[in-house]
Amino acid sequence: MQTFSLQGQLVDIPNRRIYAAEIKVENGSIRAIEPIADDKSLPFVMPGFIDAHVHVESSMLVPSEFARLAVVHGTVATVSDPHEIANVCGMEGVEFMIENGKQVPFHFYFGAPSCVPATPFETAGAEITANDIDDLLGREEICYLAEMMNWPGTVNRDPEVMEKIRIAQKHGKPIDGHAPGLMGDLATKYISAGITTDHECFTYEEALGKIKLGMKIIIREGSAAKNFEALIDLMDQYAEFLMFCSDDKHPDNLALGHINQLAARAVAKGKDLFDILTATCLTPIWHYGLKVGQLRVNDPADFILVENLEQFKVLQAYIKGQLVAENGISLIKSVPVSAINNFHLEKKKPTDFQIRAKGSKIRVIEALDGQLVTPEKMTEVKVLDGLAVSEPDRDILKIAVVNRYENSIPALAFITNFGLKSGAIASSVGHDSHNIIVVGVDDESICRAVNLLVATKGGISAVNGEKEMVLPLPVGGIMSDWDGYEVAGKYTALDKFAKSLGSRLQSPFMTLSFMALLVIPELKLSDKGLFDGKNFRFVDVFAE
Repeated sequence: MQTFSLQGQLVDIPNRRIYAAEIKVENGSIRAIEPIADDKSLPFVMPGFIDAHVHVESSMLVPSEFARLAVVHGTVATVSDPHEIANVCGMEGVEFMIENGKQVPFHFYFGAPSCVPATPFETAGAEITANDIDDLLGREEICYLAEMMNWPGTVNRDPEVMEKIRIAQKHGKPIDGHAPGLMGDLATKYISAGITTDHECFTYEEALGKIKLGMKIIIREGSAAKNFEALIDLMDQYAEFLMFCSDDKHPDNLALGHINQLAARAVAKGKDLFDILTATCLTPIWHYGLKVGQLRVNDPADFILVENLEQFKVLQAYIKGQLVAENGISLIKSVPVSAINNFHLEKKKPTDFQIRAKGSKIRVIEALDGQLVTPEKMTEVKVLDGLAVSEPDRDILKIAVVNRYENSIPALAFITNFGLKSGAIASSVGHDSHNIIVVGVDDESICRAVNLLVATKGGISAVNGEKEMVLPLPVGGIMSDWDGYEVAGKYTALDKFAKSLGSRLQSPFMTLSFMALLVIPELKLSDKGLFDGKNFRFVDVFAE
């Protein structure tokens, strides 16, 4: 390993000071840090950024390609929940993520997925058992029990849920939470079971209540769910309880920026610099026990050089002493990928997406831009020849979820706020079971968008008249085996196409992918039917 030294204005976060220093690196570790004469012309040297909660799969990139894009923005490590690929391919999927991540210079720390399948109300491709979790948590690469989405089971002390929590505690590893909107006695019961974090808070009051119960809050700003503005003022009094994450970030957004963007926004809000850097660089290391360098003697040489401490433009990034990015260029090379998948579905017919009218009043999913919660709306539906149909003029569109693991009848409902005036968009990235989810204005377009994905065994697609576009995702039907920047470019084109159909959403495909996430209230659609996420029960599309 190369021996070298460099000079910079060292950002000593724990001691809240900045001073000129020379850093000597040998065999991937920091061997010395020596003060030098003050020199304001030097770049700032600081620990690398850490994404405290992310599903790498949501970038549509395998870990090795995710790393290639992330290091350009100064990210050196992620706390990654692989439950997306686990829901598709089980333990084989988790092993894939670990092994692919090891092939590049980057710190991937994975969790043991706690909820695979996420609920019994949908069809997933695999199951992760308590014994599997025990096996995973015994490994060095697995540093925590990933988000416990089954908050009702946790609150009610369900034996299977509590066994998974017990196993994590046996291994001395923290337990991540997932409890959107949970407050009061329910939050107390949830946290008292041993849950240590939550990245799902969408109001200041909710997050503050959880902090006062001892929980750490991970401020999320992803491609669809954006909670930074609502939560950032917690830093004024509760900085030690905060971390930052992207949770789910599509490739076009990752190509533009990562945790560095959140640090810059926090500085612009007037928050304390050292509080910001503690949350973005150090607290994840301390909370999860990560073996990531903190810019100390004998630490791994994981650090970044930035132009300033306002925008955090990254000049260089080092991981274990290796230069991995410089001036906006990734120096990590792509590695070969052997795709794994679980996709068993035959092409559909337009008539498969017809909804026989059983009344005139329907329940409608309300998609909210920048949020994962989806209120239930009641409205009248248009009926033609006995069939309930989309009304683009009123922004009432048909939505379907198609089981991709076996041939079955699609689940059908209606949704608003997607804004499509023609055509359809579809995706086999559909949290958490990753069945095909599609929104469109007519059955023919919906069917075509679905069949494009059947042909590629997964991906995202959009159709309008004779025009069609598809991004194949052959790795589990949720990740590409292409170069990450090529994926970002193709995704950008598809996103533009979807918006040309009339969608006003910031990220139509990311929002679409969450419309089957049953653990987020209020109304969602699984391959088994329309689901009330507040009361955990199926409901009919047609209101009584």
